[in-house]
Amino acid sequence: MSTTGQGTPARSATADRETVISRIIDAPRELVFEAFTEVRHLSHWWGPEGFTTTTRAFEFRVGGEWDFVMHGPDGTDYQEWISWTELTPPERITMLHGETRDDPNAFESVLTFEPAGAATRIQLHTVFPTKEQRDEAVEKYHAIEAGRQTLSNLAAYVTGILRKGAEC
Repeated sequence: MSTTGQGTPARSATADRETVISRIIDAPRELVFEAFTEVRHLSHWWGPEGFTTTTRAFEFRVGGEWDFVMHGPDGTDYQEWISWTELTPPERITMLHGETRDDPNAFESVLTFEPAGAATRIQLHTVFPTKEQRDEAVEKYHAIEAGRQTLSNLAAYVTGILRKGAEC
């Protein structure tokens, strides 16, 4: 961490536009990473509690896109779009996320996957275009809690895969 001349932590130039969510998942990094890279996995865990996902198009490569709809528990549909901008398997995924390809409010997220013994520490670092968009995402759409729930769903999904494999 960098510090200022007075020994206090330096503040990132984008700190007021960021959210950071992390979790330790009791599964190998390669499996956790794979759960993000294959649509057959994503449809089982993506989104906060009570949400389901319908994929319209999916191509996991730099420049590829994931076009999907999240279906809320109240019946509301949320159009979503992700473009993969950087991929470093099994360590890092960088993506642009919005409602559509031309969404001026799209935000960038960086996912990192770090070994933590036999487990994986996953971190989701998001930078919004403006502080106001970040605040709206956090306050109106509960982005931090939704992100925590999504990572919880991922953890349950991949540990379930490991349990099933152990039972075979």
